[in-house]
Amino acid sequence: MFDHVKFGVSDYAASKAFFLKAPAPLGLAAGSEGPPAYGVELCTKANASFCLYQTEEKPADLHLAFTAENRQQVEAFYRAALEADGKDNGVPGLRPPCHANYYAAFVIGPDGHNIEVVCHEPEA
Repeated sequence: MFDHVKFGVSDYAASKAFFLKAPAPLGLAAGSEGPPAYGVELCTKANASFCLYQTEEKPADLHLAFTAENRQQVEAFYRAALEADGKDNGVPGLRPPCHANYYAAFVIGPDGHNIEVVCHEPEA
């Protein structure tokens, strides 16, 4: 659905470090980068991207959910996010209110955003 999404962050260096490390298990990597006011683009294998840039305004609350191919990627993302100074907001596990195979983890990123990674596939 989306080609790219761009959002502001209050601490560009901290957010860039977090988003380069936490979603790396999902295959997300840095693409183009300019000065902090322009920001950095982080891309998937499918060429979808999200970009973050330095803003002087307080960023609005954001819930950002990444798709994982399997449950092991969910767990790897969660560990990487915590190592990148993310804060736990929901350990990896099933979320049956969503659907029977909704396996997700949640962390709070540098600007207080709720960052989720989810796998919709049954356990292998």
